[in-house]
Amino acid sequence: MSFKAEYIWIDGTEPTAKLRSKTKILEDQAKGAELPIWGFDGSSTNQAKGHSSDRVLKPVFSCPDPIRGGDHILVLCEVLNTDMTPHESNTRAALAEVAERFAAQAPIFGIEQEYTFFDGARPLGFPAGGFPAPQGGYYCGVGADEIFGREVVEAHLENCLTAGLSISGINAEVMPGQWEFQVGPLAPLEVADQLWVARWLLYRTAEDFKISATLDPKPVKGDWNGAGAHTNFSTKAMREGYDAIITACEALGEGSKPMDHVKNYGAGIDDRLTGLHETAPWNEYSYGVSDRGASVRIPWQVEKDGKGYIEDRRPNANVDPYVVTRLITDTCCTALEKAGQA
Repeated sequence: MSFKAEYIWIDGTEPTAKLRSKTKILEDQAKGAELPIWGFDGSSTNQAKGHSSDRVLKPVFSCPDPIRGGDHILVLCEVLNTDMTPHESNTRAALAEVAERFAAQAPIFGIEQEYTFFDGARPLGFPAGGFPAPQGGYYCGVGADEIFGREVVEAHLENCLTAGLSISGINAEVMPGQWEFQVGPLAPLEVADQLWVARWLLYRTAEDFKISATLDPKPVKGDWNGAGAHTNFSTKAMREGYDAIITACEALGEGSKPMDHVKNYGAGIDDRLTGLHETAPWNEYSYGVSDRGASVRIPWQVEKDGKGYIEDRRPNANVDPYVVTRLITDTCCTALEKAGQA
């Protein structure tokens, strides 16, 4: 007997990478063993030139395949060159170094992934040739006049749970056809790996409904909310005291840090971070308690308890989770270490 392993990887498309996958058939004796490396044509994924196109897939995370069921699995891979060094498109390798360096601070993340369903060329729920009622009633709404795509969302949630992913919730968002799922809290590598697999499952689940999902940060221009990936972060010190919360918030706004982060928080970020629609302007940094118009929000409960976490509201829906977790971990953990709060 044999089983199917769907090898998934992130390609080299710019400015926003795409997910790719293909199926490898493995024999039963491979169950429980280290999964084999594999290869692919990098010239077809923007990761190589045709004259030297071989690239390597190295498994880094696997889970049950809820689409195929049975003993079949999903296998997330990082991309290597043929000399086994990380490919230039491999952002996971840099995160692994930072996560290991600051492991003693026990950083954890929860990422809120927003996305928008499209039916052909228009968002799901938008009438042909026009616009729906202004946003307001769609957020966490109920009823066929305000909610679109729930059957796909429920199927995706079930698939993620069957795969064993740490999904902590779902909700309808502010624009019709726009939804969110949350992954975490998990350590940096784990949350990023699982978010990529959850994204793959979102696209694959929507296929069966003849619907597409997009992480476009501003899928509809005008007076409509964009789509983000609000990133919640804490360390052991932050979970134990409020001084560390303020240190982290200050660190994210120090010197060139705001621009260092924003320019790596997803393509098209200036279209979304306008200062409107629950965002701060992309070129200004601020933090505040219970303030969804700030760059970084401190939840009211955190201020009340004197400990907890912060929410970086700037990352786009299309952000690379390996990059955003690396930047926040590096910036905040370095500052906490210097302040003697590690």
